[in-house]
Amino acid sequence: MQELIGCVGSVITATRGDNGIGEVSINHHGCHEVFLAWSKDPLPKGTSVLVVGIQGIRTLLVEPWNDL
Repeated sequence: MQELIGCVGSVITATRGDNGIGEVSINHHGCHEVFLAWSKDPLPKGTSVLVVGIQGIRTLLVEPWNDL
């Protein structure tokens, strides 16, 4: 799972900050995989995110990512 740190993905189910998890889609090993995701602040569906940590089995810590 550590290889996911630094990957960019997209929120598919909004995160709720400290109030709960959401889901993100990450391109991992050539296919899109869905992971649970925590974020410091709520993130709406469609937000690009960067994986900054691992929170447990199939649960990622993400933050907003602007890839301009």
